[in-house]
Amino acid sequence: MDNWYIPEVQNHLFSKKYRIFVGLFFFYYNFNKYKCVMKTESILSALEAKHPGEHEYVQAVKEVLLSIEKVYNLHPEFEKSKIIERLVEPDRVFIFRVPWVDDQGEVQVNLGYRVQFNNAIGPYKGGVRFHPSVNLSILKFLGFEQTLKNALTTLPMGGGKGGADFAPRGKSDREIMHFCQAYMTELWRNIGPHTDIPAGDIGVGAREVGYMFGMYKKLTHEHTGTFTGKGLEFGGSILRPEATGFGGLYFVNQMLKKHGIDIKGKTVALSGFGNVAWGAATKATQLGAKVVTLSGPDGYVYDPTGISGEKFDYMLDLRNSGNDIVAPYADTYPEATFFAGKRPWEQKVDIFFSFASQKKKNN
Repeated sequence: MDNWYIPEVQNHLFSKKYRIFVGLFFFYYNFNKYKCVMKTESILSALEAKHPGEHEYVQAVKEVLLSIEKVYNLHPEFEKSKIIERLVEPDRVFIFRVPWVDDQGEVQVNLGYRVQFNNAIGPYKGGVRFHPSVNLSILKFLGFEQTLKNALTTLPMGGGKGGADFAPRGKSDREIMHFCQAYMTELWRNIGPHTDIPAGDIGVGAREVGYMFGMYKKLTHEHTGTFTGKGLEFGGSILRPEATGFGGLYFVNQMLKKHGIDIKGKTVALSGFGNVAWGAATKATQLGAKVVTLSGPDGYVYDPTGISGEKFDYMLDLRNSGNDIVAPYADTYPEATFFAGKRPWEQKVDIFFSFASQKKKNN
């Protein structure tokens, strides 16, 4: 345009409508040039191909990717750096045999794991689970979600998870000690207060943490934090046993308040009867709700009068017995009914809580 310098032409070129048009043109051009599209299906297909049979892990990744897809697509720098592809794969995985000797003098062999998933913002942090169902898929699923959960606390913690296909149920204290010590004999080189900090989970409470931490101290010749969930006498925290269950109730109570609902007077069904369920039942009762169920591998108990008072102590006795069953509750408290092989979701209540392992609910 050779006559752009003529005043009338300049006024037209730089009029408001023209500037808006030019601005929209360049926005559209740059948006289409640099816009990011998460390749969710291709990422999941690649994961399934590399990790066949790891259904829990792939399902967890899929649920997270679908939930963050829109936000992710607003940040082309994420795609350029392949943030998602790096986030969904663990940094490293340790798999090892755990030989130990039972009370009959027989050698037993289990499989131990530690998944160090991500330490981008701090040392790996996550529990250790002892249960026959433990496998690599479940631990990778838990380690992946632990990474995100820890990041949301805003504390400098990465994510990890570990465990073994060992069943504490029916084992003596000596057998559990032998197993914990054997597990730590292999793992101790790869954990530490600035590297990887294990904790308890299903099948691993203060007793098991104590056995593992004792062996860790013996092997490293030092008394450092390393484990959370220790006893108060050797570095543990007040309210640690209650913390997870209390946290779940604080969250739900706040959510109900946001919607103008009072938790007081509500009936609550819990699945599980371990540490988390005990803490949740305690706090729910303190907040004025009535807890009417607890469950285990053998079924669930329905107590219409509510689980409170001395019944909380009995929950701990049941867990500490090592039998992993809830049926004796109904024998001790005749007002309760035991439903063998069932789950508490069939009861009519106001609030359901799942404090058992994964995939315990359906439609």
